[in-house]
Amino acid sequence: MTEPTKVAVVGVGRFGQQHVRVYHELPEAELVGIFDADAARCEEIAKEYGCRAFTSLQDVFGQVQAASVAVPTKSHAEIGCKLLEAGIDVLVEKPIAASLGETDALIAAAEKHNRILQVGHLERFNPAVEAARAIAHSPLFFEAHRLSIFSPRSLDIDVVLDLMIHDLDIVLSLVDSEPEEIHAVGLPVLTPKVDIANVRIGFQNGCVANFTASRVSTEQVRKLRWFQPQEYVSVDYARQNGVVIRVENAASGHVAHSGGEPKLTFRRLDPPRQEPLQRQLQEFLRNVQLRQVPTVDGKQGRRALELAHHILERIHDHTARLQKGLGSSLAPI
Repeated sequence: MTEPTKVAVVGVGRFGQQHVRVYHELPEAELVGIFDADAARCEEIAKEYGCRAFTSLQDVFGQVQAASVAVPTKSHAEIGCKLLEAGIDVLVEKPIAASLGETDALIAAAEKHNRILQVGHLERFNPAVEAARAIAHSPLFFEAHRLSIFSPRSLDIDVVLDLMIHDLDIVLSLVDSEPEEIHAVGLPVLTPKVDIANVRIGFQNGCVANFTASRVSTEQVRKLRWFQPQEYVSVDYARQNGVVIRVENAASGHVAHSGGEPKLTFRRLDPPRQEPLQRQLQEFLRNVQLRQVPTVDGKQGRRALELAHHILERIHDHTARLQKGLGSSLAPI
C-alpha cells in the first residue's frame, strides 16, 4: 500500500471548506494544511480539522504533493501556475480559469513541469450521470435545467460560468461533435452579472441542446434529459437517480419497427448514492499516485470554458440589440 498523499487546500470559502472536510476524512490523504487570504478564517478552519494554517502560498511549497485550488475564479491561473511550477499537482475548481489565455498558461505549466492538472467539474462524478452515460448512444436532443436559490457565493462570474458550465461539460462529453450554432439570451437580475440565461446549441452532427440556468430561482432544480433513438433518458443530479423510457415491440420484445404494436418500458437508474466530491477527490489522489490522465483534464476544462465564453458573447450581442431597440430602459450587462 502507498503512503497517504500529502495535500493542501488553497481557498477555504464555503466550497473550499468541503474539500478540507473530505480530505480530512479520506484515509488515502494526509491533510497537511490550508491557506486563505482571510487569515482569521484560515486559523479557524485549520483548528477545526487539526491541520496547519499556512501564512502564505509560498509556505505550501515543498510541504505537499497535491493541492485543491478553490479561490475566486480570477485567481485560478495565478495560484494554479505557482503551485504547478513548485512541483505540486493541482485540482482547480471550475471554471478552470477566467480566460482562455489563463487556461492555456495553466495547461502549459502542467505540461512543462510534468504535473497533474484536474478540473473540478463535479457532476462527472455523480453516480446517476455515470449510470446514464453507460447507456448513452447517439443523443439527438438535450434539455438541461439548473436553477438555484440566490446565494452570495460566486458572484464574481456570470451564471453561465457559475452553474451552466456543469451541464455544458456533461453534454460536450456525451456528444461526439462540435458546437456549430449558438442562440443565447441572459439577464442581470440581482447582480451586475448575468443571473439567468437560456441557450440553444446546434452541433455539427445535428444534435440540439437547450440549457437553462438561474441563480435567482425560488427552488433548486438540477436535471438533465436527453432523447436518443427509441429512448428517453432523464437524470436528477440532486437525487442521484433517473429513468430510461424505451419504445419496444409488444409482440417480439424488440425495438419497435414497421410491424407489431409498440409499447413503452420503464427502467429506473438508481445507483448507490455517493458524494460526488469524495469520488472526485479520490480520483485526484489516484491520479497523483499513478500519474494518470484525469477524467476532466485541462483540455476538457478549456473546451467547456471556450463554449461558455461563446455563449456569453451571444448574450452580450443579444443585449446590445435589445438596448438599441429599447434605449436606456435596459441596463447594460
